[in-house]
Amino acid sequence: MDRFNAYRRRLLALGGAALGASLLPFPAFATLSTPRPRILTLSNLNTGESLKTEFFDGKGYIKDELTRLNHFFRDYRANKVTAIDPALFDQLYRLQVLLDTSKPVQLISGYRSVDTNNGMRAHHRGVAKKSYHTKGQAMDFHIDGVALNNVRKAALSMRAGGVGYYPRSNFVHIDTGPVRTW
Repeated sequence: MDRFNAYRRRLLALGGAALGASLLPFPAFATLSTPRPRILTLSNLNTGESLKTEFFDGKGYIKDELTRLNHFFRDYRANKVTAIDPALFDQLYRLQVLLDTSKPVQLISGYRSVDTNNGMRAHHRGVAKKSYHTKGQAMDFHIDGVALNNVRKAALSMRAGGVGYYPRSNFVHIDTGPVRTW
């Protein structure tokens, strides 16, 4: 009887895992499961900088390119740099694949120091006290030529973290925190 229940539990667990994997959007799943280079093209709307980088070579992350991305995503107000979660770059790459675009991602906000975040909170509604921006795990952006609502839908379909939609301000927020939406 105990052996039968253990077998049944294992079978149910495997079935649940298979069902969960089948719910992942195929193109987004395939982009990270197939070893290939990952390239991002970005523009920083606040600094005027542009960057094209191959941050993953098909086998692993490229340290020097992650360093370039960390600088690009810096808190430009305080000129502070932090390590950005590479999973954020993976999400962005997957989004570009899902949206079938190679147009530059227009970065509005990446890393924010706690001081910068607190200053923004004092002057703007909707800035979280414990923002994932302060942890190097979030970004606000849009992609020229791609409808903002389509960017949002693609981000939601990945179920890879938080997705915020700000059509009045013309940006989508993504982060590597828990899956949630607003």
